[in-house]
Amino acid sequence: MTANDGIVLEADGLRMRYGRSDALRGVTFHARHGEVLALLGPNGAGKTTTIEILEGFRIRSGGRASVLGTDPAHGDERWRARVGVVLQSWRDHGKWRVRELLVHLGSYYAPYSTAANRRPWDADELIEAVGLTAHAGRKIRTLSGGQRRRLDVAIGIVGRPEVLFLDEPTTGFDPRARREFHDLVRHLAADRATTVLLTTHDLDEAEKLAGRIVILAGGRVVADGTARELARGITGEDEVRWVRDGRRFTASTPDSTAFARDLFARHGEAITELEVRRASLEDTYLALVRREESAHGAAHEYAGRTSGEPAGGAR
Repeated sequence: MTANDGIVLEADGLRMRYGRSDALRGVTFHARHGEVLALLGPNGAGKTTTIEILEGFRIRSGGRASVLGTDPAHGDERWRARVGVVLQSWRDHGKWRVRELLVHLGSYYAPYSTAANRRPWDADELIEAVGLTAHAGRKIRTLSGGQRRRLDVAIGIVGRPEVLFLDEPTTGFDPRARREFHDLVRHLAADRATTVLLTTHDLDEAEKLAGRIVILAGGRVVADGTARELARGITGEDEVRWVRDGRRFTASTPDSTAFARDLFARHGEAITELEVRRASLEDTYLALVRREESAHGAAHEYAGRTSGEPAGGAR
C-alpha cells in the first residue's frame, strides 16, 4: 500500500519471538488519515508488543512496519516529533507545575513546526482541552490520579501529533472526564485528521470512539472491521422480543428493523413490549476470544499427542 491510499500506519506480517515463544504471529492491519482504530484483545494477546513496535520502542523479529512512511525502527527526531504516545503510566516530574512542564516539553517540538502543523500546542489551550485549567499552577505531585492521567494525555499530544498512540488512556477518569476525553479524540480525528490507535479493555469506549476495530488473540489478528460488521459476521443475528395477546415471543433475525416493520404490518397494535437486542461488541469479542482459546487448546492437545507427551505438557 502506498501513501496515495491515505494509509499512514501499516503493520504487515509482524512477528515477535522471545526465545521459543511467539508473541506475534503475522499481525497485519492498517489505518488511514483521521481514522480512530481500536486494538483489542485479552492480556497476552500481543497488543502492547504491537504498539511498541509501531512506536519504535521495540525491534520486531520479522514482518514490515510503516508509520508516516517511515520504518519506526529507524525513525529520527523529525519523525518522532510527528508521533504522540500516551503510555499507561508516566514517570512523574513531581516538583514541576502543570503548565511549566507542558511549556518545557513543548519547546522540544518547536523546531519541527510547519505551516501545515504549528508545533507545539499552546500550553493554555492544551490545558483547557484536557480539563486542567484550574490546576495549571499546581505541582504535579499534588494532583489526583485522574488529574495525572489527564496530564499524561496532554504530554502525549503537546506536539500536535499526526499519529497518536493511546494505551488505556482513560484509566482513572471519572464519567465526565471520560466523556470530555472522548470529545477531544473525536476533535483530533475529525478536525485535525489525526490518526489514532487506541488500546483499551473498555469495550464500550472502543465502540464509541473507533471507526474500525482490530481484535488480537494468540498473537494474531482474528477480526478486523466496524463494530457492526464484526457483530453480524461473528455473533450473527439480533434478538427480537414482543408480546401479543398476552403471550411472549422471541425470534432471531439478521435484520431486526425489517422484522419489526413486518411484525407491525401483520399484527398492528396487538404488538406490545417490543424489544430489540442487537449483538454487541462485547458479544463479538467474547465469541472470538473463546473461539481462539478453543482452537489453541485443541492444537496444544494434538501437539501433545503427536509428541507422546500429556496434553498439559511435561509433568
